[in-house]
Amino acid sequence: MSTSLEEARIIVGGPQGSGLETAAQVLVSAYAKLGYRVYSTREYFSNIKGRHSYINIRVSSKKQPSAPREEPNIIAAIDAETVLTHFVDATKGTIIVYDKATEKTSIDKIPSMENELKQRVQSLLTKYGYPATVEGAIQYASEVLGAEPLPLNYNELLAKLAEKTGISRYLARRYLNSIPISIIALATGLDIEELREGFERRFQGRKAIIENNVELARIVYEYGEKLGIANKFRLKNPENPPAEYFVVSGNDSVAMGKVVGGLRVQTYYPITPAADESFMLEAHEDLDSYKEGFGGIIVFQTEDEIAAISSAIGAALTGARAATATSGPGFDLMVEALGWAGMNEVPVVITYYQRGGPSTGLPTRGGQQDLFSALFSGHGEFPRIILASGDHEEAFYDAIKALNWAERYQLPVIHLLDKFLANSIITMTPPNLERVNIDRGQLLDKGGPNYKRFDKSKGPISPRAVVGADETVSWYTGDEHDEYGHISEDPENRLKMHEARMKKLEIADKEIPVEERAKLYSYGSDFLLVGWGSVKGAALEALEVLAKEGLKGSFLQIRVFEPFPRDYVARILNSYPRNKIIAIEANYTSMAAKVITMNTGFIIDRFVLKWTGRPIYVGELVNAVKNILEGRSRKEVLKYGA
Repeated sequence: MSTSLEEARIIVGGPQGSGLETAAQVLVSAYAKLGYRVYSTREYFSNIKGRHSYINIRVSSKKQPSAPREEPNIIAAIDAETVLTHFVDATKGTIIVYDKATEKTSIDKIPSMENELKQRVQSLLTKYGYPATVEGAIQYASEVLGAEPLPLNYNELLAKLAEKTGISRYLARRYLNSIPISIIALATGLDIEELREGFERRFQGRKAIIENNVELARIVYEYGEKLGIANKFRLKNPENPPAEYFVVSGNDSVAMGKVVGGLRVQTYYPITPAADESFMLEAHEDLDSYKEGFGGIIVFQTEDEIAAISSAIGAALTGARAATATSGPGFDLMVEALGWAGMNEVPVVITYYQRGGPSTGLPTRGGQQDLFSALFSGHGEFPRIILASGDHEEAFYDAIKALNWAERYQLPVIHLLDKFLANSIITMTPPNLERVNIDRGQLLDKGGPNYKRFDKSKGPISPRAVVGADETVSWYTGDEHDEYGHISEDPENRLKMHEARMKKLEIADKEIPVEERAKLYSYGSDFLLVGWGSVKGAALEALEVLAKEGLKGSFLQIRVFEPFPRDYVARILNSYPRNKIIAIEANYTSMAAKVITMNTGFIIDRFVLKWTGRPIYVGELVNAVKNILEGRSRKEVLKYGA
C-alpha cells in the first residue's frame, strides 16, 4: 500500500568510503531541484575507510527540516553492519532495503563493529529468540517492530549493469551505492529523469559515470516496481518551492559568508570538521584578480595550528581581513597567539568548530564542549567577542559579523559552530545581500609622523594604520607597551593601557544590538527552553510537536556569549517559574547555563543534555522535556543515535 507523505525520513548506511557522501549529494540535489526542502546529516568514524558510516536524510514538501528525527520510512543498507546497527530504528511500515546475500552474516563476523554494540544487539536478539545475524535482525524488525524487509540481490543487479553497459563486473561494483539511491528515489516518487538531475549535479560533465548510474537506476526501478515499491512513500508536491536555493553545509555557509564579508586571507591546518570550510574557500580562491586590481582570497595551509593563527595575525596586521578555522585540539595550540592578538588589538577571526573531546576525543563526532575554552583560554585578561551560530543562515551572516566586529573593536573574534551544523547539508534560500554591511572600523591610509598605534587620547579604540602603509612605523610586542607599542612596565601606563583594552568590550556591549546577541522564539508561556548552537533546530521543532500536545513553550537562543546580553536574558528568565526553565546542551556540565549564572545570577536547575557525540533528535528531546515538565525528572540524558 502506498502512502503520500509530507515528509520522508531516510537512513542510508555502509562502510566509510563506499560512496555515502555521493548518495547524499545525489538525493539531496534531486529533491532540491524539484522544490523539496531537505536536511541531511552524516555520522562517520574517524578512520579513513571501512568503519560504519550513515546518512540521515529528511525530505519535506512543506517546510525546511532543521534537525534529525527518529522513525525512518526507509533504512537502506549497503552492507550487513548497517542492518545490524539500524534495525532497531525501524518502526511500523519502515522498509529495510538490504543485500539478500548478507542474510546469514553473523554479527561475530563483522570485525569493524564495536564490541559494545555487538553485545547490545546480541542481548536484544537473544532475548526475543532470534539469531545474532542479519536474518535475525530482519526478523526482529519485521515481527516485533512491524518493519517491511526488502531483500535485493545486489550482485544480480550489478551483473545486469555490467551486461547492459559492457563494463566489467569489477567496475560495476563501484556503482553499488546507486542501488539504495535508486530504491529510495523510486519509493519516494522520483522518476528516472528526476534522479538523473542528481547524478548530473554530482558528476558534472562525466558522462560515462552519469549514464552508468542512470542505467543501474533503470534496472533497480524495474526490479522494485515488480516488488511494489514504486511510490511506497510518495512525497506530496512541494508547497511554495523556492525560486532559488543553495544546497550547502554549515562549512559552506561560513565560507560563503567570509567571501561576501571581504575575507582576504584564510589560514588553516587540516582538522575535522573545520577543514571543509578552508577546502571550499581554496576551491574558489582567485589569486589572478589581484592583477586586475581586485582583491582575491589567499588560502594558506600551514604546518600546524600555531603557524595558522600566527599567519592570520600577520595578515591582519597588514590590513587584510584575515581568519583561521580549526577545531578543539587545534584551538588549544592557538591559545598563546590568541593572547598576543589580544594584547596587540589585532582584528583576527577564529572560526571554531566544536567536536567531542577532550584530547582527540571523538574527532568526527559533535559536541558543545568548547564554550569555556573559547571564553576563558589564554593567560591574563584580554577582550574577545564570542558568537555562536544556530543554523546555516546564521552561520553565513555571523561570518560577516565576525569580520566586522574584529575590525570595529580591534580584537579577536571567536565564531563558534559545532560539527552537527558544520556537516549537515540543507536547502537554503540565498542570503539577502542587502543585509550585508562591511565595517572596517577606524582604518587609516597611513600613520604619519609620530604615529601611535595604540593612541588612547580619543578613546579605547585607536585609529589603525596597517603595517606597510605609507609614512607608518608600527611597533608590536607581547609585553605591555605604551601608545607607540614600545615595551613599558610603568604602573600608570599599565593602568591606562589595560583598562583601555578591556573597555572595548563595554563599548561593544552598548553598540551591538541585543537582538543580535540573544533571541526569543515564543510559541507560548508554559515553559522556556534555553540553548545555543545547533540545539536551535531540534528545540524549535520540539516546540511545534509539544504545542500540538497542548504544551506551548518558547526557546531562548544565546547568540553571543561575550559581551553577554545579561539584562535581556535575565528579564526573560525571570518571567518564567524556575521549574519551567530547561537548559538544552550537547555537553555534560551545561556550560551555557553556567555562563548565564555567571552573568545574571540566575540558576537554571533543569537540564536536557547529550554528550554521545551524536546530534539531538527531535523525538527524544520532546520526551525529555515532557518528563521534566511533568515532574518525573530534573535532568534528562539523551543517547539516541548509532
